[in-house]
Amino acid sequence: MNTGDLWADFEEAEPQVLRMQAKLHQWATDDPDRRFADLFNLVSDPCFLVVAWHRVRGNRGARSAGVDGVKPSSILFGETMLAGLREDLKAGRFEPLPVKERMIPKAGGKRRRLGIPTVRDRVVQASLKLVLEPIFETDFLPCSYGFRPRRRAQDAIAEIHHFATQGYHWVLEGDITACFDEIDHAALMDQVRRRIGDKRVLRLVKAFLKSGILTEDGQTIGTKTGTPQGGILSPLLANIALSVLDEYFAEAWRSLGSAASRRSRRSKGLPNYRLVRYADDFVVMVAGTKEHAEALRAD
Repeated sequence: MNTGDLWADFEEAEPQVLRMQAKLHQWATDDPDRRFADLFNLVSDPCFLVVAWHRVRGNRGARSAGVDGVKPSSILFGETMLAGLREDLKAGRFEPLPVKERMIPKAGGKRRRLGIPTVRDRVVQASLKLVLEPIFETDFLPCSYGFRPRRRAQDAIAEIHHFATQGYHWVLEGDITACFDEIDHAALMDQVRRRIGDKRVLRLVKAFLKSGILTEDGQTIGTKTGTPQGGILSPLLANIALSVLDEYFAEAWRSLGSAASRRSRRSKGLPNYRLVRYADDFVVMVAGTKEHAEALRAD
């Protein structure tokens, strides 16, 4: 896509990005085992950076600054910033800065950590997401509803209601404790490598995972686990990590055989399970007894 022409405006760049995303999605669909080896040029492509910048500047967090004190809403000449950013990416000079910590109060007196990246880091994350999301969306399963295109919490609720009318009357509800803080980097990168073979893209993803946190009391701490909640790329990375839970239940469902076999199980007093997940919150619908649901919780 990079033709060396002058920077396009958003109206010109967006259709080109959408066409490329459609191709990535189709290639990933056609070959479930394909590892994409040449994606970095898209991440640093002017059209992708323009669309990424448009989304960063239009985001509700545009008035929040990272550790450098710069707010997206304060940047008047975006092309100048993007040109320098693209040069740093292509020259291998780009290094993400630590995210700025903000502790958000939660119910019950607890607090949730929010990490605010710098503007430049947000743009690169947004461009990475534009490239990676069409590929991984091919692999994500229908039971996952959080932070995905054209999917909402209301859709997950409707799915739960549907299962409840089909005999799934026991519900195991749970969430992944401190999910965004505790995702294992090595396990996550293994999942990313299943689809991505471009070492420069893998280095970028890993650099964001390891970029660190500037705490509210002014200390810089390393990030050995987790992907900071608040980063543009974090929800996609969390879904990649948590897709193993979806695949576990999907494989268990497939192992039960045909619809007739599943009905036969229920007639014999054996349970069936269905998972509905929204990011790190999930429910498992159980067609069976309370004892089946409690045994599943232990499992």
